[in-house]
Amino acid sequence: MKCTIKYVGMDVSKESIAIAIAESGREEPRFWGTIPHKPEAVRKWLKQVGGNENLEVCYEAGPTGYELFRWLTGMGITCIVVAPSLIPKRAGDRVKTDRRDAIRLAQLHRAGELTSVYVPDRDTEALRDLVRAREDAKEDLHRARQRMIKFLLRHQISHPAHLKKRWTKSYKKWLGALKFERSAEHYVFQDYLQVVLESEQRLERLEQEMARQSDAAPQTEVIQALQSLRGIGLLTAMTLVAEIGSFSRFRNPKQLMAYAGIVPQERSRGEASWRGRITKSGNAHIRRVVTEAAWQYRHRPAMTERMQQKSQKQSTKIQSIAWKAQHRLHGRYFRLIMQRGKQKCVAATAIAGELLGFVWAVALEVERKQAAS
Repeated sequence: MKCTIKYVGMDVSKESIAIAIAESGREEPRFWGTIPHKPEAVRKWLKQVGGNENLEVCYEAGPTGYELFRWLTGMGITCIVVAPSLIPKRAGDRVKTDRRDAIRLAQLHRAGELTSVYVPDRDTEALRDLVRAREDAKEDLHRARQRMIKFLLRHQISHPAHLKKRWTKSYKKWLGALKFERSAEHYVFQDYLQVVLESEQRLERLEQEMARQSDAAPQTEVIQALQSLRGIGLLTAMTLVAEIGSFSRFRNPKQLMAYAGIVPQERSRGEASWRGRITKSGNAHIRRVVTEAAWQYRHRPAMTERMQQKSQKQSTKIQSIAWKAQHRLHGRYFRLIMQRGKQKCVAATAIAGELLGFVWAVALEVERKQAAS
């Protein structure tokens, strides 16, 4: 008896999972039904469809995370998590329901038109949650400080001339001494100030936890090796590791650049071709930290005392890659600015793409050694 593959599309929501099945061949997909979003319900559905053999399941990545993927793979089912932005869409299709989405996923999965995303292991996902929590805290602190600055501006209050920078200890001491005539104004000011202080403490706690986790994480060696590159400190290295996971899944650095969205848009027609701004169709967290690090390469190559301390424990090859990166990236930044007349932000973005290539080379060197040992 010939066994046919069943391609299963799942439209996942918080409470339920809509399921559609497409048999091998050209028959129309059929809607199977809806089950609760619980592991026991998934296990019961598996028994009803006749076991886990010849099943190919897919569902869209979303707010429910990767737990369903882990349930299914734990039951022996082949499953992929699909990138929502890369799902082909029909022009003029304005009807969207759970049933239609599940049927469409099953149909596209059978046709091989879906692109899967990388599913991190639990340790990497936990590290990613910590890194993103720190990013949220940083953003909340920035907003709290901006609210305070705008409040002072509305009341025509400027800090003394001897306070050159905001948010130093002296600046916050000056803030604490401010008084307002009306009690409502004073209450609002104190509330804004308290939010700023609490946000600073929250950010500090998260950064301390990141420092502790960097020594306990399975990717500790990669995190330490990446810091040998100029512009990449502990926070940047942990962000790269948490967001990328395994660097060896990229066959070349260009794939990693595309994953981060730091490749130029391109249109070609016949012999004519056009290349424009970067696509930005990738991981924004990677793109942000690597672009910030790229600004360090506007300085001449140098081995500062801090950089020597970070790289002395690394192999000769990794040190060589880091030193080569300094010369190559600084030289390219200089040529883009001085010879081609590019704006500084454009040059920094170009440097960020190449820097990601050196990041890939360093991380891959560590992962290969770990695999060989």
